[in-house]
Amino acid sequence: MKIVKKVGLALLVIFILMQFYRPEKNISQGNHTAVFLTQTNPSEEVRLILIRTCYDCHSDNTEYPWYDNIAPISYWLANHVKNGKGHLNFSIWDEYDMQKKDHKLEEVIEMVEKNEMPLKEYTWIHKEALLTEKQRQAVVDWAERTRILYRLDQRPE
Repeated sequence: MKIVKKVGLALLVIFILMQFYRPEKNISQGNHTAVFLTQTNPSEEVRLILIRTCYDCHSDNTEYPWYDNIAPISYWLANHVKNGKGHLNFSIWDEYDMQKKDHKLEEVIEMVEKNEMPLKEYTWIHKEALLTEKQRQAVVDWAERTRILYRLDQRPE
């Protein structure tokens, strides 16, 4: 019984200390997705879908829920955002070359069609991020149209 108390006390101390050492938040000022929106020109419907379902993990600005102030949840969320931005970051769209932009949109299409994005873990809490079939198709149609433009820009002269 003594060992259980010691382990429990050690875990409690670790939990309390974690509250004081939090991961850096993914917050930026300004219109960090302006280049992406200008270049890809989504419809208003798709733009709102992207804001509501993608930007928290795939841009340089996350709107954090209240529970992000509690470790270890803050570490879990920070890892999700870091991972998401590693795959696709709308805020650095201008840093991608045409081929990479085309490929990123191809991945968007694949993930949306397979219903792998937005992540289930995200939609559990963010019910507004659950996409209807019509919304999924709108995103896929927009991405396919935009990919055509990037492929045209890649053609040899």
